[in-house]
Amino acid sequence: MTGRPIKRFFPATFYTTDEAFGVYNDVNEGTCKSVLAKNYGKSSSGLALAGVRDDNDHIKNGKLNLASSLASLVQESDNVLEQNSKPKTRLKVKRFLEMRIKKKVKEQYVNGKFHDLLAKVIADPNTLKDAYDCIKVTSNVDLIVDGGNLSFESVAKDLVHGNFDVEANTYSISTKGAKVKKQKLVCSKFNLRVVQEAIRVVLEVVYRPHFSKISHGLRSGRCHWSALKYISEGIPCPDWWFTLHIRKEVDDFILAKLLSSMEEKIEDPRLFAIIRSMFDAKVLNMEFGAFPKGHGLPQEGVLSPILMNIYLDLLDREIFRMSMRYEALDSKHSEEHASHTKLRPKEVATTFKSDIEQYVKNSLYLEVDNQNDFLASSDPHGVKFLGTLIKRDLKETSAVRVVHKLKEKVRLFSEQKQESWDMGTIRIGKKWLAHGLKKVKESEIKHLADSTSILSQISSFRKSGAKTDHWYKVLLKVWAQDTNVGNSENEEIILAKHIVEPALPQELRDSYYEFEKRAKEYVSLETASTLALLSDSSSSADCIFILKPRAPTKFIKKRLFRYGLTNRDGFARTCHLLIVLDDDQIINWFSGIVRRWLRWYRGCDNYGEVKLMISNEIRLSCIRTLAAKYRIHETEIEKKFELALSRIPSTQEIELEEANNELASQESILDGALTYGINYSGLCLLSLARMVSPSRPCYCFVIGCSAAVSSIYRLHVMERQKFPGWKTGFSSSIHPALHRRKLGLCKRHLKDLFLGDISLQAIDFGAWR
Repeated sequence: MTGRPIKRFFPATFYTTDEAFGVYNDVNEGTCKSVLAKNYGKSSSGLALAGVRDDNDHIKNGKLNLASSLASLVQESDNVLEQNSKPKTRLKVKRFLEMRIKKKVKEQYVNGKFHDLLAKVIADPNTLKDAYDCIKVTSNVDLIVDGGNLSFESVAKDLVHGNFDVEANTYSISTKGAKVKKQKLVCSKFNLRVVQEAIRVVLEVVYRPHFSKISHGLRSGRCHWSALKYISEGIPCPDWWFTLHIRKEVDDFILAKLLSSMEEKIEDPRLFAIIRSMFDAKVLNMEFGAFPKGHGLPQEGVLSPILMNIYLDLLDREIFRMSMRYEALDSKHSEEHASHTKLRPKEVATTFKSDIEQYVKNSLYLEVDNQNDFLASSDPHGVKFLGTLIKRDLKETSAVRVVHKLKEKVRLFSEQKQESWDMGTIRIGKKWLAHGLKKVKESEIKHLADSTSILSQISSFRKSGAKTDHWYKVLLKVWAQDTNVGNSENEEIILAKHIVEPALPQELRDSYYEFEKRAKEYVSLETASTLALLSDSSSSADCIFILKPRAPTKFIKKRLFRYGLTNRDGFARTCHLLIVLDDDQIINWFSGIVRRWLRWYRGCDNYGEVKLMISNEIRLSCIRTLAAKYRIHETEIEKKFELALSRIPSTQEIELEEANNELASQESILDGALTYGINYSGLCLLSLARMVSPSRPCYCFVIGCSAAVSSIYRLHVMERQKFPGWKTGFSSSIHPALHRRKLGLCKRHLKDLFLGDISLQAIDFGAWR
């Protein structure tokens, strides 16, 4: 009997649901190996497979017995399996925890409804423990870490007997400052947070299979890119489109409508009572058209997305019924004209829109912004959808795609040459300025040999008694305005365009300008002109139009300026709030922007512009921030942090494509229902407030983490409007009560927050007030 067949048939595993599931980041998959063949029985030949014995029993008369051989083979197989096992992802761990709760929920399904979910499922200490573990997974805290003396039994007992006080388990944060409008943010304490998570999981189990397939927001197995993919590939050449902006804060009518719709599937008055008490305590925020749900904002509340999905599913189903009334019941509608639906005429589409508005107002008690009108799909401005701009474009053939790819390479090469030219002329101009400040003295100005030089022209504006070091740069701008050079206040532009370039050889300038002109002409050639040059252009009979999402680069640049990463002219600058952070923390902050942009915009039509901003603005701003911290030249910073800066790619093809492929491989695990507040969390700006002293210890504010922290940080709220229209990679709509709020974070979770692995929703702002 050889070892290979036995090794092939005898390995066995079993799955455990206890604490050994443990560490999902760097240990194992949560599988434990059983001891095989223990008291396995007897074979036909009478040999006993006695299992694993003591070492002294393995050898008998110098030979291994059969049972010992089998046991050693099983142990060897287990070691191989453990070596080949991959660590479970956070998503898989969370799905496993929710599956355990799902089994309990299914047991309560009787006669078409779920009964007593609060008492039989939510108020179970094991359910609350699993809910707490879900919170820890979302917060990127190892499950094996002890959470302290947590008494889920007492919470479960209060829930069963109706003694759980929602309002007593809340805390509020108000805006600071005498001149600031007072706004209050109500947040959940630990016990209420766990109860909310348990309710969320239960509601997901009940409603997830019944949600309409036409909606993608925070749904199971879906994300914002699944919706954009459906828009791009699932809608054949739309003629018209319109958007409905719904807005309304939850009132008694909406709440009554929500609970009555839930009663169709759930029979549990106590569950509805505790949900109502959360609304009364204002700890459950549900404002339509305001804070974007699922973006990891503290004011959202973990129950907001699922409750909104339950409520808006009524609208999804009504839209489906309306569509059937217009389409399926039309006797003249045939399959061979399936793409030419009745909704394509503008008159019918107008009536369809009006019916939807009436249902939203009269049945759902929501308000609709009537400023939006119909927009033809051929409109060059496009339509705003999910933080992107959707435009209709002509579908390219393979030959045209090759030409456009070549155009993109030429454009990038031209922009790189222009950047090199600008940097070179600016460098020469700065040297010229330094030479003037060094050599020109007050006593020497009157004796300058060349009175026609720019240096003499600038000095003519000097007032008597003024010192060179104080007036020279100012006179440079005065000279620029006096000679009609321009009113730009940017010293670098004055030096480069009006002092250095005119002094360069004429042949050099002419060759550079001719190259830029030819490159722009080639890039700007129309597709029709390109098709005329292709041999197979005559074979294309019909023009096929497709929809393409575009990243909002204009608004992204505005956010870069607002966060201090660029100046008004779009040039990278130092982010002074980050200077006092550690080197890795600074690089992680900038790397977080790159990760978010690669994740959000990789499918956009203008993805090349996003990659160019990563190279030009993000990387350079990071380098200049580090240079300001160490007060050394930028080239020295690039040499010193060469390896760390590789996380912020400098090229537009190799590094970015590798990062893109790595993120694209993770696209299959994106799940809006399981990753609340993680996938779309924006980057926030933190500054160092103070170091922690031994006399005043502090622990990490992330829920479930008990690590001691060495630094206290201050949160800066940069975006305060309620509903931002664009995804820009930065945190949006943070409640103003959190402005300049201090929080403690361990190094691990500070990195997670910067890189987008956790969100502000994972932080307990009431841990230290």
